[in-house]
Amino acid sequence: MRDDHTPALRAFHLIARHGSFTRAAAELEVTASALSQTMRQLEQRIGVRLLQRTTRKVGLTEAGRQFLERITPALAVIDSALDELRQHGDRPAGTLRITVPQIVLDWLIAPMQADFLRAWPEITLDIDVNGGLVDLVAGGYDAGIRLGERLARDMVAVPVGGPVRSVVVGSPGYLKQHGRPQHPRDLQEHVCIRNRYISSGAIYRWEFAQRSRWFEIDVDGPLIVNDPALAIRAALDGLGLSHTVEPAVREPIAAGRLETVLDTWLPPYEGFYLYYPSRFQVPPKLRALMDFLRERMQPAQGATRK
Repeated sequence: MRDDHTPALRAFHLIARHGSFTRAAAELEVTASALSQTMRQLEQRIGVRLLQRTTRKVGLTEAGRQFLERITPALAVIDSALDELRQHGDRPAGTLRITVPQIVLDWLIAPMQADFLRAWPEITLDIDVNGGLVDLVAGGYDAGIRLGERLARDMVAVPVGGPVRSVVVGSPGYLKQHGRPQHPRDLQEHVCIRNRYISSGAIYRWEFAQRSRWFEIDVDGPLIVNDPALAIRAALDGLGLSHTVEPAVREPIAAGRLETVLDTWLPPYEGFYLYYPSRFQVPPKLRALMDFLRERMQPAQGATRK
């Protein structure tokens, strides 16, 4: 395929990623009609239909899915090479695309993003808020941030933020009515707000520890969510107890709107890691973010792991 097809391939990649001409056009700073015309021309040139267009959404044909799998790594290599070229003898630059869960956005990224972008004005920070596990390469991400226990072993991971604690929280009203559990097994007598993993669809079994040995409790309750913020909202509304990470509820606890229980059964554990594929060399733009987070958050001691 000739070089003049590269912009169309980038357009196709963005449309597939967003599932929308409108959102892809906004990122490319063109009109949706112009982007649609670009895709029609590409499909005409190659003689294969890549997209399934309906009134509600845009999907991929089978040929489109196969084509996307082939071009995504190539586009990542091109982008990496262009970034390295821009940064040769200069400051970090280019688009830095990362995927983070909502708690990391609120706790780590949002408080520092303005200072980071002022420090590195040549970098464009593209943040995707996603609680599930994603394929960094297929998704076109430079890096992600997740809990260390959930990372694939072929990832390079750098700790950010230090150890964290989980907490079980309930509203003062709920605890007054139902009492405070003294042992994790007491949760069988309580209303619990359950969480479903986005990636696997499995329901999270609440984790506790005694003498450094971790064990799981299968809880029950009338509400299952795959968004931690919804679980916290339900706890604030007095619906039941919620199991979450402490930074996510630090403010309502300080304000007295939530109270913790079973604290002695929830010791600190390894926290969040910034991770990226081990076969990729760290680009300067990503190194700048890693150094910035390390300086800001003073993470726990520990070497990069593979």
